[in-house]
Amino acid sequence: MRRRPRSHPRLATRNDLSRLDGVAQLDVDAMIGRFRERAAAVKKRPLPPVEGDERKKFMQQSQLDFQDFAILGDADWTLEDGVLTLRVDLRPSAD
Repeated sequence: MRRRPRSHPRLATRNDLSRLDGVAQLDVDAMIGRFRERAAAVKKRPLPPVEGDERKKFMQQSQLDFQDFAILGDADWTLEDGVLTLRVDLRPSAD
């Protein structure tokens, strides 16, 4: 049985997106910039004094964190009919 996604109120315009219940404003460019900063921070994260399996787990988690943050940090975005879409090109570069 497929679960039905939770319904969210539709936003009519970009101005509606910036209001979000009149409490917080969403700056998508700034959000994407924060993901770029997080990716860079993960790369600089020092390795804690752990050994063996814990060290391996930490390194694997760091790689996943970097990957996730870097992917979102490379996103382009659009807002159409109240739907925010992040688009990420995962094709290899044509260097």
